[in-house]
Amino acid sequence: MPQPKFHGPLPQPGTTAPTLRYVRHDRVEATLADHKGSVVALIMFPSVDTSTCALEMRTFNKLATGIGARVLAVTMDLPPALKRFCGAEGIANVETGSDFRYHDAAHVWGAALAEGNLAATLGRITWVIDVHGVIRYLEVAPELGAEPDYDVAMAAVKALL
Repeated sequence: MPQPKFHGPLPQPGTTAPTLRYVRHDRVEATLADHKGSVVALIMFPSVDTSTCALEMRTFNKLATGIGARVLAVTMDLPPALKRFCGAEGIANVETGSDFRYHDAAHVWGAALAEGNLAATLGRITWVIDVHGVIRYLEVAPELGAEPDYDVAMAAVKALL
């Protein structure tokens, strides 16, 4: 499969993380700025209702246990779908956010897929952001069906703690 094409340029390591507004699974509005002062692993993907995305959520949930950093998963899924998934899967260490209202992940971050069957949903991307809001790590999965490199992403998180 070819490398995914995105709506716009993705924020790169060394730059300040742009605005990211989202709606949590409990329908409360939140922003990435709410996490300033914490190391954040920001993961984006198409939908928790796909097998790879569900596996990614379960894996990051396990890896985030007791680490001292936040994991934020943003997708186009609606808040009720995120709530259902997290409840059914016991996801307690990953905050979920829906990009359905503001589309900041899609357009400000440029993470919307530009073509294919899942066009306009989000690609499979991992960023690690430091306590000052600066991006320190970026990984784009080579194809939508590929999982992120969890070990490298978590090493980037741990290096900032």
